Amino acid sequence: ALDVLEAEQLWVNPDCGLKTRRWVEVKPALTNMVQAARTMREPIAA
Repeated sequence: ALDVLEAEQLWVNPDCGLKTRRWVEVKPALTNMVQAARTMREPIAA
């Protein structure tokens, strides 16, 4: 995506279904999403 868009135009958006899942399922998914966003930001910030 960074070949086409600026980094400022990208964001992480959770998939639908969070309202129908229990917290025990949602928390790990969101934790992984945050870690993935941090991992992708490292080379962009450098």
